[in-house]
Amino acid sequence: MFNPSQDDVRRFFCEAFRKHRENQIVTPLEAIARDWIMQHPEYDNALSDIDKALAADYSVEQGHNPFLHLSMHLSISEQISIDQPPGIRKAFEALAHRKGSEHEAHHEIMECLGEMLWNSQRSGFPPDGAAYVENIRRR
Repeated sequence: MFNPSQDDVRRFFCEAFRKHRENQIVTPLEAIARDWIMQHPEYDNALSDIDKALAADYSVEQGHNPFLHLSMHLSISEQISIDQPPGIRKAFEALAHRKGSEHEAHHEIMECLGEMLWNSQRSGFPPDGAAYVENIRRR
């Protein structure tokens, strides 16, 4: 199982951003990351300097974490692409249609994903994919 460290994640997104700016060839995963990075120009400063990115404190008290946000976009993109948990693709498509934006649908799904993970950690049970998809459907 792939289990990157916080630094690995930050390096990955900074490198994808650097390659984009320098018009270099990117891997398929970097291409997906690049597409999400381009939809978040407010993160350009956080992604431009790898040393600052590695040293940055994104604790809850410090505010929004661009690397967590982009990681959630990647996770949700992967879930939708393989329809795992089952039904997420259809739930996403319906939500995107209602919102008029795939990006806004992703942000709604992030809330559901966070809730599912929080419930799992609190209860000690595995994440409930069916409840997650149902939560997306209700949005």
